[in-house]
Amino acid sequence: MLLTGTFWTNYNTYRSVTSSSTDMKKTSQAGKRPGDREPASQAEPPRAADRIRSSARDLFYHQGIRAVGVDAIVAEAGVTKPSLYRSFASKDELAAAYLRDYELEFWRRFDAAAEAHPGDPRAQVLAYFTGLAERTGLPGYRGCGLTNACVEYPEPDHPARRVAVANKRKVRERLVDLARGMGARDPEALGDGLQLLLEGAYVSSQMLGADGPVRHLAAVAARLIDASLK
Repeated sequence: MLLTGTFWTNYNTYRSVTSSSTDMKKTSQAGKRPGDREPASQAEPPRAADRIRSSARDLFYHQGIRAVGVDAIVAEAGVTKPSLYRSFASKDELAAAYLRDYELEFWRRFDAAAEAHPGDPRAQVLAYFTGLAERTGLPGYRGCGLTNACVEYPEPDHPARRVAVANKRKVRERLVDLARGMGARDPEALGDGLQLLLEGAYVSSQMLGADGPVRHLAAVAARLIDASLK
């Protein structure tokens, strides 16, 4: 089972070596004694798993999941391999955790665009597309981590691919719902068209940059929407 964090609370207890009430009282007041050590299994820093996730997120996104080995991750995070494997059963599970974190980032951006235009699904979609086009010009932009994972892992049962595909299905449902809210003649066709634009933007921006086709993303989406309304 995947663990998303590692937290410990240490309780040090001591037993009296005599049966006298006096010795028992002294022991109860002693607290932690010099030289006492925590169990080896509790010696890792409480936030080691968080550092691992953060390092994996940076390395996996910019270099690719398959290209990054466990040695590079633990070196970047400043932890040991045993620490990594106590938190994540395998590199594949760590990759899935990275993508779940990435998905949360995606929905935060998507929902922020929606909240900026309450009751206006057309403006919500265009706001997200506009923001995406702007982000493609940022240093280190490598498209969508979830899309990239699907390309890296064609195996349908791979943990990373399962997370990525589940996200894409949710995005499709959301876009169809937004198309329905716009009053589209065929909400599924419009929603699918918007998703095709979205995925095309993720990929083309990595090849042709922010000055390529992605600079027209919002304008093309607006034309597609307007042509699809009743």
